[in-house]
Amino acid sequence: MRPDDTCFPSGSRRALAPLLVALLPLAAAPLLEAQAPPMSPAAGRSTVYAPQGAIATSHPLATSAGLAVLERGGNAVDAAITAAAVLTVVEPHMTGIGGDVFALYWSAAEGRLIGLNGHGRSGSRMTREAILEAGHSSIPSRSALSVTVPGAVRAWDDLLRAHGTIGLAEALAPAIRLADEGFPVSPIVAGDWAGVEEVLGRNDGARETFLLDGERAPQAGEWFRNPDYAATLRQLAAEGPEALYGGSLGARVVEGLDELGGFVTLEDLRAHRSQWVEPISVAFRGHRLWEIPPPGQGIAALQMLRILEPFPLEAMGHNSPEYLHHLVEAKKLAYADLGRHIADPRFMEHTPEELLGDGWIERRRALIDPHEAMDRPDAGSAITESETIYLTAADREGNMISFINSVFSSFGSGVVVPGTGFHLQNRGTGFTMTPDRPNTVGPEKEPFHTIIPAFVTRTLDDGSEGPWMSYGVMGGAMQPQGHVQVLLNMILFGMDPQEAIDAPRFRHYSGLRLGIEAGVGEEVRRALTARGHEVTSIGPGAVGGAQIILRLERGWAAASDPRKDGQAGGH
Repeated sequence: MRPDDTCFPSGSRRALAPLLVALLPLAAAPLLEAQAPPMSPAAGRSTVYAPQGAIATSHPLATSAGLAVLERGGNAVDAAITAAAVLTVVEPHMTGIGGDVFALYWSAAEGRLIGLNGHGRSGSRMTREAILEAGHSSIPSRSALSVTVPGAVRAWDDLLRAHGTIGLAEALAPAIRLADEGFPVSPIVAGDWAGVEEVLGRNDGARETFLLDGERAPQAGEWFRNPDYAATLRQLAAEGPEALYGGSLGARVVEGLDELGGFVTLEDLRAHRSQWVEPISVAFRGHRLWEIPPPGQGIAALQMLRILEPFPLEAMGHNSPEYLHHLVEAKKLAYADLGRHIADPRFMEHTPEELLGDGWIERRRALIDPHEAMDRPDAGSAITESETIYLTAADREGNMISFINSVFSSFGSGVVVPGTGFHLQNRGTGFTMTPDRPNTVGPEKEPFHTIIPAFVTRTLDDGSEGPWMSYGVMGGAMQPQGHVQVLLNMILFGMDPQEAIDAPRFRHYSGLRLGIEAGVGEEVRRALTARGHEVTSIGPGAVGGAQIILRLERGWAAASDPRKDGQAGGH
């Protein structure tokens, strides 16, 4: 769990706002003066407006690195990969080269949205029988048995080769410097890190790499270095992705996993490829929300929007009992389908087109009772835990990228092959051990994925659709319900990007359990309780962290979630 805001020095977050403005050249001052809304009283920061390019990430050092790329003439992809690499150093619990990547890229030159599925499959030796023989009735999360092929490095390189202007070595340079020289750890990261000391202590490589003196997590402001990781990144910069996918680095990783009973082989790494995919979408009130197709959970956000579309949401009022009730009930129905139907597309019984079709949606919508909460319409167990970074970038040419990189749980599997400096994801826990399901664990299979970038287009005067917003909300099962809440804040209630992020969010867990952030009044909570919801108060760490870049008629607007250490910047 992340600590509450009260754990941080007074005013530490408010101090970020003037720093963001300082990033902009003086020439942008009239634009800021004319368009910036009043500073949010809840978060102490305002939307960042910029004429040329913008980037928003969950850590200031990543934003600074990406912004420097944009200022040198690099494009959105260059900035995103550079920032993502830095985040693997400064937010190691959230992300890393041992994890996976998904991206949505708006190509201004092509006038279209392009999807990249950069996740790996299960190892060729990963079977339900092998897990049972190892003495487990479920896939052990903090174990080499949960490790799947990491797709991040291949995805970074593929994006740069297809749409970037710099190479992988240049993109890795800031991350290498930070890993080698070190950096002071930021407050929210320090709190998260301390929460998994026991997990890190179970594995020799993790303990030596991520615990100071092998004993404890670094505290806020304390210096941290990872020279082993710097050496690994240097090898990738010199040899390219092949160092991991079949080369000496990959052989070292596989050898370490073999000692712990892992299922990934060197041939599995060698065979890995990213997938260029067609994004899926639904229309909503003159806009269109785009998501990555299965095995990701983005389809749940699309189902939620389709279910909610005919309801008079604006008339209900923002975060009113009626409004929240309908969003929560739509979420339950959409996540029921996730639990039962979403898996490796080769094994799914229903296509995304069927799950988003009129007949299917109408039958789901008919189950909503405006006065009473459903208990458990879900057919399968919801996955609710994930550690992820989300970032977005836009450049002067009009390119935009929505980018997400994750190791699943905090520090993933908790397994670090000694000397490599990075941990391996535990995405294998996205499978189910229940036999004969689309998502039943098996060899060389794509697991159900929680991490999802989002993108929004809008209908133009000539009837065509153009880019409008690149955004995402981190946090496991929070992500689709977060996508919908933030998007509706903007489309239905006219909030600017920072206001849309700052607004209190809910997180439905399972059954009748509903968590709501501070800022939603007691009268609303009582009315939801009367409908049968089991309402609890939750802190900012429970509802994920969001980043947004909005395309203006001229220039960009960007925002970053105060629930994280991050910031938005522009030039």
